[in-house]
Amino acid sequence: MHLRISSEDWIVSCRFNEQDWGRIMKSEKFLIITGLSGSGKTVVSRFLEDLGYYCIDNLPAKLIPSFVDLWRRKEVEIEKVALVIDIREAGFETEFLEVFHRISKKVSPQLIFLDAADDTLLKRFSESRRPHPLKTRKSVVESIQLERKRLAEVKRLADEVIDTTDTNITQLKERLNARFLKKKADKMLVRMVSFGYKYGVPLESDLLIDTRFLPNPFYVDRLRDKTGKEKKVKDYVLQDEETKNFLLRLKGFVDYLMPKFVKEGKSLLTISTGCTGGKHRSVIIAEELKEHLRSQGYSVRVYHRDLYK
Repeated sequence: MHLRISSEDWIVSCRFNEQDWGRIMKSEKFLIITGLSGSGKTVVSRFLEDLGYYCIDNLPAKLIPSFVDLWRRKEVEIEKVALVIDIREAGFETEFLEVFHRISKKVSPQLIFLDAADDTLLKRFSESRRPHPLKTRKSVVESIQLERKRLAEVKRLADEVIDTTDTNITQLKERLNARFLKKKADKMLVRMVSFGYKYGVPLESDLLIDTRFLPNPFYVDRLRDKTGKEKKVKDYVLQDEETKNFLLRLKGFVDYLMPKFVKEGKSLLTISTGCTGGKHRSVIIAEELKEHLRSQGYSVRVYHRDLYK
């Protein structure tokens, strides 16, 4: 079973040994991810980013020692780093080995090699319709075999070899969350954003909630110039039966979704609530959701983008 990650990624599926990953996550702050093209390096790096690693893709081998020196001297504000390096760089199999031995004396990097069966890699290249990075005149099968030969010594140096032939990406994510991330509700930050549609929708929104059908204080003279932060405006909106029914259903819907986002490994969730001007209804609903989510143990911050426009 396969899952398409994106138009720029391979069709990948991953299998790994939990003890292998346990050693990676528990102790190492400097990881090097390498392996065969199409074996899932991009997917693993994205998981590592969610775990707090700063991931650098395809850094030339010659630049690695300089980066290591900067990192050791704390001249870059990076606690944990993962370098994704592979055959795309010319001379990789020779230059990398020399560089790896040099930096191993300074940072003791954890070298992770991703592998997969030839027929699996061939299928992924076929499904993704992307050329093999060796860009030879040979067939994809021959390119895979050539790459495997060139990376043989790198593989022998690896601390862990992870075979990504069988298990799909969803199963990998579930294992990471359950066993290593151990995410709890208060580990995922929820960002509530209220906004006005006439000023544009927040592009970072994960969930977008339209509140324009609720009673509008703008049409009440005594409330027009006030904001949704003030009690009189809140009472006007919240005491309406339509609002009560809406909030009941909205809270239930959000309660259903939140564990799904946690299980997915999401570290930041942005929920945007919009009304016409971003001054009354959207503010009130954002505040109500904030209080509800906090009561459920989630960490929530609120940003009223258009409150004073």
